[in-house]
Amino acid sequence: MAAGATAALAFLSRESRTRAGGVGGLRAPAPVTMDSFFFGCELSGHTRSFTFKVEEEDDAEHVLALTMLCLTEGAKDECNVVEVVARNHHHQEIAVPVANLRLSCQPMLSLDDFQLQPPVTFRLKSGSGPVRITGRHQIVTVSNDVSEEEESEEEGSEEEEAELCPILPAKKQRGRP
Repeated sequence: MAAGATAALAFLSRESRTRAGGVGGLRAPAPVTMDSFFFGCELSGHTRSFTFKVEEEDDAEHVLALTMLCLTEGAKDECNVVEVVARNHHHQEIAVPVANLRLSCQPMLSLDDFQLQPPVTFRLKSGSGPVRITGRHQIVTVSNDVSEEEESEEEGSEEEEAELCPILPAKKQRGRP
């Protein structure tokens, strides 16, 4: 194999390890697990609000992805306004109406995975419902446990890097148009 091809392969091998997070003493990305659970609640004249919250000690990332709001059996033909109370990017509490449902013209609304960070409170601002809210509770957990095998593999890859040939710049040729 030509010296140029060897250098190119060494470069590509090094690039793939860089993208994987294994070059220059950096650890490989920690294993990530993602769980998704069905979420649902109902707002009515009896239950005008519902708060979705998670434990503070939990190190996982929680996301509530709303999919649909709909009027259910027993709803009257009246305006049912649903409001979401959450925190904005400045960590200030804000209340925003997300749906105005009416049995005769708009009995349901698709929210297309509208994502919120808990804690989130849903309120039935007007109307008597019942309004069903559905979605997914997504939990992303990053494991920080690194086994001894992974550490020894990282040390071995650092030794391999020392053996790689550096890539030299191309030589300029004169006389070409």
